[in-house]
Amino acid sequence: MGKLERITVALPEEMVASLRAAVDAGEYATTSEIVREALRGWSAEQLRNLSSIEGVRKMIAAADASPTVDGEEFMAGLRERVRAEAERRGAL
Repeated sequence: MGKLERITVALPEEMVASLRAAVDAGEYATTSEIVREALRGWSAEQLRNLSSIEGVRKMIAAADASPTVDGEEFMAGLRERVRAEAERRGAL
C-alpha cells in the first residue's frame, strides 16, 4: 500500500456503530480497515461495470459495421446480456 492520506467521512450513527462493533468483535483491526475493504469492493464493481459497458459498445460497433445484421437477433443478444448483468447484480 502506498502513502496513506487522511480524509473525513460523515456516516450515520448506525453505520458507525456497526463498524465499531466489527472492530470490537475482532473481525477487523480498525474501522479504517473496514472502509478500505469496502472501497476495494466498490472499485472492483466499477471495473466490472466498465467492462460490461465496453462489451455492449463492442457488440453495437460490430453490428454497425456489418451489412447483414439481423435486428431481431441483435436485440435478443442485447436483452440476454442485460438480463445476465441484472442477475449478476442481484436485480432479478
